[in-house]
Amino acid sequence: MTDNLIAGCACGRVEVTAKGPPIVSSVCYCDDCQKGAAQIEALPNAGAVRDPDGGTAYILYRKDRIACSKGADMLKPYKLKDTSITNRVVATCCNTAMFVNFDKGPHWVSAYRARFRGELPPLQFRMCTKFKPEGAVLPNDVPQSPGYPFGLIVRLLASRAAMIFGR
Repeated sequence: MTDNLIAGCACGRVEVTAKGPPIVSSVCYCDDCQKGAAQIEALPNAGAVRDPDGGTAYILYRKDRIACSKGADMLKPYKLKDTSITNRVVATCCNTAMFVNFDKGPHWVSAYRARFRGELPPLQFRMCTKFKPEGAVLPNDVPQSPGYPFGLIVRLLASRAAMIFGR
């Protein structure tokens, strides 16, 4: 895998650069990810955000390792509720879902895996599977968890410690 990955919108006017190794590569099935994906998919000419099994695939990066490198003025956050700290950020030029960030709190950005080009890190977890759509059959390719897997929590804590200590 290369040191940097580039994520782009469907029309190519917006790009996000992620540097270094990601925290994790996962698919989430939680209710909020499904609702957020449906909200974006309902935008004019927007592409699919969810995988065919209803999950949303992400690559998580530390906030200090991911940034918009082109077209930042075309990014627009969407919230499920006005009071939410979670932003699903869309490239308005073509209504492409780019990433999820937070007004405050978490130290990571969840970038939509499908937006990246090149050699991607392997998928590591399927999480919140208790919320998967009824009848969805999940591949048995990586560990699955009905909630948040312990391995994910460990990786998030380790990445936060690395940020604090400047690594």
